[in-house]
Amino acid sequence: MATVLPARHTDFPQQRSVLRGLPFFRLAAFSSIAMPVAAAQMPIGVYLPTIYAQEFGLSLGVLGTIFLVAKLWGTVTDPLIGVLSDRTGGRFGRRRPWILAGATLFGLSAFFLFFPLPGVGAVYLGLTLFALYLGWSMIQIPYYAWSGEISADYHERTRVVTFQSVAAALSLLLVLVLPTVVDQLHPGNARLKLATMGGLVLLLLLTALPLALRAFPEPVAPPAPRTPLSFFTTVRLVWANPLLVRVLASDFAVTLGQTIRGTLFLFFVTIYMGLPQWASGLFLLQFIFGVIAGPIWMRVGQRLGKHRTAVAGELVQVAINLGLLLVVPGQLPLLLALTISQGLAQGSGNLMLRSMVADVADKHRLETGEDRNALFFSVFSISMKAAMAVGVGIALPLVAWLGFTPTGTNTPEGLHGLLFVFALGPAIAHLVSAALVHGFPLDEATHSEIRRQLHLRNALLAE
Repeated sequence: MATVLPARHTDFPQQRSVLRGLPFFRLAAFSSIAMPVAAAQMPIGVYLPTIYAQEFGLSLGVLGTIFLVAKLWGTVTDPLIGVLSDRTGGRFGRRRPWILAGATLFGLSAFFLFFPLPGVGAVYLGLTLFALYLGWSMIQIPYYAWSGEISADYHERTRVVTFQSVAAALSLLLVLVLPTVVDQLHPGNARLKLATMGGLVLLLLLTALPLALRAFPEPVAPPAPRTPLSFFTTVRLVWANPLLVRVLASDFAVTLGQTIRGTLFLFFVTIYMGLPQWASGLFLLQFIFGVIAGPIWMRVGQRLGKHRTAVAGELVQVAINLGLLLVVPGQLPLLLALTISQGLAQGSGNLMLRSMVADVADKHRLETGEDRNALFFSVFSISMKAAMAVGVGIALPLVAWLGFTPTGTNTPEGLHGLLFVFALGPAIAHLVSAALVHGFPLDEATHSEIRRQLHLRNALLAE
């Protein structure tokens, strides 16, 4: 361990109080800011491209380019915001100013995106989408970093992430139900559907922002990292941390498997299974059981530890996805059981891995004397976004190469190609994720020792 001593940092008195558990309602209020951010994901990824193409005449090529560049935009902004947030000081804290500014930009952009003005074109959509993603990152990266700072306890951090995951799942559930209701009351009214989803995002943002910012005090910030970070220095810093790389790679594999499954889900249910009437219902059912799953995996994590729980959850998902090879077209019971099981297993790896990032950041601070919590979470965010892009880029061309077509008549070979990619792709990805964190050395006992040494070092400095 390095012996470089940082200036006094006062998050450790807070540690003693949180060992009894953060207050339920304060933690729920703090987690509420995850709702508007999560609620925007579904309409932007699923409904918005179709509506902008049909209602405003934007070509699919233009839409694809705008959304691709906007996603790549996040790979630049996320680490930049992480570094700047770690270096921010002042009486308002390091995280609050960024979240407040990001929420303002996010809210304004969401308004113009979901309530488009006359004369919408490619430039309008591009600028609005870029601004929304920037505001999104300004909220998410400092918020994730702050989430790892409100408690120093190994298991309490998992509880924090669980609350956030449940809040996000609830908002996704709401935004999935709304388009269905609009379709029943006003069939074919795409602009009303867009406005309804946008109204929900803005309502959640206006409600959650004051609750989250006032839920907990920020710990007194340590001094900004002494070493200025260029882009290449940041890359070297990340790759030089083997534990962080393992967490990032494992989460990449988890998200890759989830994205492949999500991308092909409707094709599999409607075309391979021949059950189009069940497609939306099964998708919704998976999300409902996903809400229940968070607290269950949190309890498992408290017994087994984070990395063992992540391995267990990923192996469960391997078994579920392999079980899809046994389903018979036209028969619902086994598919229904596997969908419910998938919902209960969904997010187990993501939950544990995100909680582990803050533990890795503690180890880095002990060894270097520098706090790079937000930077580590920003890289974690990039790995997730990259996996989502790669998942779509792999799944669709691969099933097409194997002979599957979403229109017209499919050959048996094409249908089996869809089945194998839908089942084996996620199974392999989840197996890789489990292998990457198997035997992870930063367990509860090791982390407790790290926190003890940090506490002792700061106490000596205080004297």
